[in-house]
Amino acid sequence: MRNDSEKRLVKDLTLMLLYLTSWEERDDGYSYRRSWKGYDFDTLNELAKEELLSGSHKAKSVYLSEEGTELAKKLLKNYRISDQE
Repeated sequence: MRNDSEKRLVKDLTLMLLYLTSWEERDDGYSYRRSWKGYDFDTLNELAKEELLSGSHKAKSVYLSEEGTELAKKLLKNYRISDQE
């Protein structure tokens, strides 16, 4: 069983990976980021509860919210990982 700091690290890393592997989609003038959700479902559910991502449970991809995208960028900076975008 993971302790709280390990759970936080897994959530941070998952969000960063979702962002780094995401692509931009545009629809009716809106732009959003989307990523495949091949990660731990419990972690994805926790991120969704925090409104950092959304999407159908049946879909194979998720949408990153604006907050999720901004937090991922902040985490990348905190972990000193270059964001190529």
